[in-house]
Amino acid sequence: MDLSQLVIILATAIATATPLVFAAIGETITERAGVINLSTEGTILLSAMTGFAAARAANNVLVGFAAAAIVGALVSLIVAFGAITLKQSQIAIGFVLALLCADLSSFLGNPIVLVPGPTVPSMPIPLLQDIPVLGRLFFQSDLLVYASYLLIAVTWVFFYRTRPGLLLRSIGEQPAAAFARGNNVIRMRYLYTLIGGALLGIAGAAFSLDFKAGWSNRATAGYGWIALAIVIFGGWNPLRAAVGAYFFGVLQSLASVAQSSIQSVPTQVFSVAPFVLMILVLVLTSGQWLDNLLSRLPVEVRRPILRAIRAPAPAALGKVFEQD
Repeated sequence: MDLSQLVIILATAIATATPLVFAAIGETITERAGVINLSTEGTILLSAMTGFAAARAANNVLVGFAAAAIVGALVSLIVAFGAITLKQSQIAIGFVLALLCADLSSFLGNPIVLVPGPTVPSMPIPLLQDIPVLGRLFFQSDLLVYASYLLIAVTWVFFYRTRPGLLLRSIGEQPAAAFARGNNVIRMRYLYTLIGGALLGIAGAAFSLDFKAGWSNRATAGYGWIALAIVIFGGWNPLRAAVGAYFFGVLQSLASVAQSSIQSVPTQVFSVAPFVLMILVLVLTSGQWLDNLLSRLPVEVRRPILRAIRAPAPAALGKVFEQD
């Protein structure tokens, strides 16, 4: 494999991972606030269908993304109301919504299956696109890809360099302490759950208006669950979550190359391989065996390695908070 082939694989990986970047960061924001939104799979499917239908009706992709974001926010509102106000199981609510929204996307989207529609146009950046290697990798895409770069940077700065970001992390770690300081934890959890849901909606529209350009039933099947896995893999850190999304994109690109090179192997093997490998990496980096393996190393070496590959979940994640 020469340099040009490697650049093509990486550029494809970045482009195809963009919907997962939006989904993973959206779920990271929600879970940092202490709410688990397991409806990601269904939300992405329903948003993908809605976004494509709206963009096709208006002949405008911006309308499609706006409609998808609204759908994602509305689904997350149901999650928030059930989990925060009604204090029901976040796991159960999210799982039921994932199934319901997935079925709704197939039922409501049946008339537009395989129907052509508008897509996000390519928009290379002048001058930057001519930079050797880096230009091909990062600056010959479209506005959605560039927006994902901005989202990663803004979210990381917000989390770790601003006071509101510190407060967001606190309501997922110690909501009682945040409430004692005069903050409305319930209202903030609603807000960040809606923001995370809107990003999931944008992720869905990114599939149908950019990545796969069109709607077909269950077109994004599996990506919502992968987004949830990436959040854990990324240690609830937006930058690490983005790295996880790009890693999955690389796996997909390599699977496509292998599929064209090894024609004797059924194509289904290569379609499934990235999902299996991603789950395998998650298992390998979170199992007890890793602690046992690293226990032989000196403490000053072991701790940085564990911090780099593993982070604890927010302490209040999934827990009901009583705000008097």
